[in-house]
Amino acid sequence: MREVDVGELLSQQGRTLAVAESCTGGLLAGRVTDVPGASAYFLGGIIAYSNEVKVTLLGVPEDVIASKGGVSRECTLAMAAGVRVRLGADFALAVSGIAGPGGGTPTKPVGLVYVALGAQGGSWVEEHRFSCSRRENRRAACDAALDLLLRHLRRP
Repeated sequence: MREVDVGELLSQQGRTLAVAESCTGGLLAGRVTDVPGASAYFLGGIIAYSNEVKVTLLGVPEDVIASKGGVSRECTLAMAAGVRVRLGADFALAVSGIAGPGGGTPTKPVGLVYVALGAQGGSWVEEHRFSCSRRENRRAACDAALDLLLRHLRRP
């Protein structure tokens, strides 16, 4: 399981993690904390389902929301940066997307998800397009976020 591998690597490296979630609604934090001993490396998370919370609690610039939207590369990167700073974590994962079944548009369809990783050495964002049920889109988004962190933690 990805969350077990993440936990082992964070523990081995003595690093910490925080998360900022929108469309996953706490599922990512739940998966991380399902692992026994997660308190050694998981600091916490912010569920920012509304754009207002993304701005007020995570520090996403209002102009990013206005020009790019709450589901965008720019917003998700800002979410990761915001939660990392606010919780003092070594790494931060952020997820924002449209889980469905409604809410999609021609330019931002259901299943569009951005995952971002923020770290001292930089930040990364990926775009994914899932075509499953709401439940499976949320799960796939968590998998994608954990995979992004795993790739970073496994780098030499």
